[in-house]
Amino acid sequence: MDTSSPSAFVNGALLRRYIGQKVRTVIQVIGSDTGSVVGKSTDDLQIVVRGPSPTPPLTTYLEVIGIAESDNSIRAETWTNFGNTFDPQNYNELCKLANGEFKHLFI
Repeated sequence: MDTSSPSAFVNGALLRRYIGQKVRTVIQVIGSDTGSVVGKSTDDLQIVVRGPSPTPPLTTYLEVIGIAESDNSIRAETWTNFGNTFDPQNYNELCKLANGEFKHLFI
């Protein structure tokens, strides 16, 4: 695991804490256009992801690692297809743990 440039686990609500910093999140794809993907975060907020388009075909769920540009947008560096079945509630709980009481366990 590369620890030289860690990224914070975030959901839609936590994104605003990390503007200008590297983050990672999972979105459910709602739509895509040239240069951007619109998705729903694991806590049901809309996030716009900009950057080089992920390699098609897109799956329903994508992990995005990049720089938080605003409270609802990310400039993507890395996209990973997470398939069409994913439990967003579990990921949302992970984000809460990684930014709360157990933050010290995460890079």
